[in-house]
Amino acid sequence: MALSFKFGTVGAPISNPKKPGGSIGAVHHIKALGLGALELGWVQSVRVSEETCALIKRAVKETGVLLSIHAPYYINLNADLNEWPNSRKRLMDAVYYGNLAGATEIIFHPGGYGGKTAKEVLPLAINRLADCVGEARRSKNKVTFRPETMGKSGQLGKFEDTLEMAKAIEGVVPCIDFSHIHARAGDGTMNSYAEWTQILEKYEKALGKPALENLSCHLSGIEYSPKGERNHVIMSESDFKLEELFKALHEAGCKGRILSESPNLEEDAVMYQKTWKKISGEKD
Repeated sequence: MALSFKFGTVGAPISNPKKPGGSIGAVHHIKALGLGALELGWVQSVRVSEETCALIKRAVKETGVLLSIHAPYYINLNADLNEWPNSRKRLMDAVYYGNLAGATEIIFHPGGYGGKTAKEVLPLAINRLADCVGEARRSKNKVTFRPETMGKSGQLGKFEDTLEMAKAIEGVVPCIDFSHIHARAGDGTMNSYAEWTQILEKYEKALGKPALENLSCHLSGIEYSPKGERNHVIMSESDFKLEELFKALHEAGCKGRILSESPNLEEDAVMYQKTWKKISGEKD
């Protein structure tokens, strides 16, 4: 029985060889590590040619690795009128070139509240995101837009925000960063089987049972303050209760991909996969 989750890294593995190197080498190296998913981090800007995208796509087809793209950090669905065109272009560049590279999902940070409440900000954010999705679909681009759950209280992207975006727009589904959800609480909560089960129940109620079988997740150890996320750390050096989360995911029948953002990237990704096998009883 194949594993319910494909495990991998956000960004090229640290041990990525110099040849062939780059994104193409990263796809092949993920496969060599016994992992099954990779998220390319185009987090500063999208600087890739159509020719390189074609080569990445070929590697994806050859290996069967699931590919996603992390769009530039500087995207804000709540940007002012002067800045929004730049934010929009960053997102749509990732959508266009990511699709050419064989990615099925585009992960992005939704932005900030700008001193307002989620209720005030979400209508504008949803309207702008719907416009972006509409442009992609008119171009026959079927990538899934994945707004990430964010780890700081001032950031647009609490769990409920991403659910609202997903409920409002077909083709938008959250990227669940479990570490961010834990850190955003700021008090050590959101770290138990019961709490993760409640999160997954909310997710299913909002988006339906099939959505639980196509999760896209980020995971790492994390340090936090009362205001939320501070730093990503190696899982073993954090207070995150990994087995509690995996038990909840298994009991809920979840499937999808889980990507390591720990500083040791592939080491924790391999550990996550081993832990999942132990909890689930599944085998490759």
